[in-house]
Amino acid sequence: MTKVITYGTFDLFHEGHLNLLKRAKALGDWLIVGVTTDNFDLQRGKLNTCDNVMERIEAVKATGLADQIIIEEYRGQKIDDIHRYGVDIFAIGSDWTGYFDYLKEFCQVVYLPRTEGISSTQLRDERPTVTMGIIGTGSIARRFVKEAEFVASNSITAAYNPDEKECKAFCKEFGLEPAGSLKALFGKCNAVYIASPHYTHYDYAKAALQADKHVLCETPLVLNEAEAKELFKIAKDSGLVLMMAHKTAYCPAFGHLVTLLQSGAIGEIVDVKAATTTLTDEKDAKMDSTRFGGSMNENGCFPLLPIFRLLGTNYRKCYFVSKYKDGVDIYTKGIIFTDSASATFEVGLGAKTEGSLVVSGTKGYAYVPAPWWKTSYFELRYEDQNQNKKFFYPFDGEGLRYEIKEFVSAILANGYFYSRLPVGEILAMSRIQEDFINGKKVRILK
Repeated sequence: MTKVITYGTFDLFHEGHLNLLKRAKALGDWLIVGVTTDNFDLQRGKLNTCDNVMERIEAVKATGLADQIIIEEYRGQKIDDIHRYGVDIFAIGSDWTGYFDYLKEFCQVVYLPRTEGISSTQLRDERPTVTMGIIGTGSIARRFVKEAEFVASNSITAAYNPDEKECKAFCKEFGLEPAGSLKALFGKCNAVYIASPHYTHYDYAKAALQADKHVLCETPLVLNEAEAKELFKIAKDSGLVLMMAHKTAYCPAFGHLVTLLQSGAIGEIVDVKAATTTLTDEKDAKMDSTRFGGSMNENGCFPLLPIFRLLGTNYRKCYFVSKYKDGVDIYTKGIIFTDSASATFEVGLGAKTEGSLVVSGTKGYAYVPAPWWKTSYFELRYEDQNQNKKFFYPFDGEGLRYEIKEFVSAILANGYFYSRLPVGEILAMSRIQEDFINGKKVRILK
């Protein structure tokens, strides 16, 4: 029996993919098709895939040509697969001619002619484009514009800031059209990214949703649970996408860490510790008490993410200890209890601590070094150190490209998409912040 193997992303499955599989099948008796995972595509810088891995696997399966379908998850896997499955022929499209010659040491390598006039790139270019307007023109908005260039099927068209001078300067720098009003902005886009001060998020998000625009909003989405529920109801009733731009929630390494821990890699989770602190100039707007500044409002969503993701949102109690200066908390420590576990988090704008994430379990623990919210490396550690494992993943650029890809994909999916940051977790974050603002179970340090 002659075994043939081929690989591909098979995004937006088309005639070219079908012809490739037919030609590969004709080379032998048994065809193995490797479909790349979403995370592997991200590692290779492919942030423009439209279909998720399960949709791509189903598309290959539907052809009836594959005798066996496998998942490609890491660099170097092709050699492992050739040995594992006893492969005789490696086949790939002619656009890769010469690239895989190193595999000739292990099997025959055949470059198959590609179908001219059609490709996934071409189909993606022909897909509708999500036109985005930006509300707010600060530092995060600047990073957003640059990161959006790495994601397909989106175009940033205009920006709005009540400060007309700042808006014009921002638009001139990035080649955008300044909008003199929200109404003018909404007329130039079908989605908005809200990067304004967080106390304005609710009003801007509600206005955008009521104008039939999809919304991606910076953290925190809002500062109380009722407002969050209202916004999600408007979005659901209108068939719109509403997402919170929490970059950690969308990065590949954090997702893999959560999957490992939820599968029991360290046993039952008994405690989560997370810290996010940044020393900030006292004159910075983040420290302005009249604009809901402070450590909790600015950074609270970050350490709460792994806590709610790993322990669930049905916590029993939450206590706070805070250090205040000029009306804002420069440091806050929170303690959360569930029926079976505990968690502590630290946030600070005027105090610094180790920004790591530690998850304790009955069989071992997970350690993510600072800055853990830019997860690119983590370890699983055990009593027997010989069992310790280290994991490395990319965290490209500022990390915003991952959330932008999710947002664009969600819009183009026409209502069917898997959210990496569920509504329940966002509501729980809003509830915690609301309790803190209202002084519920908050002890103030002198």
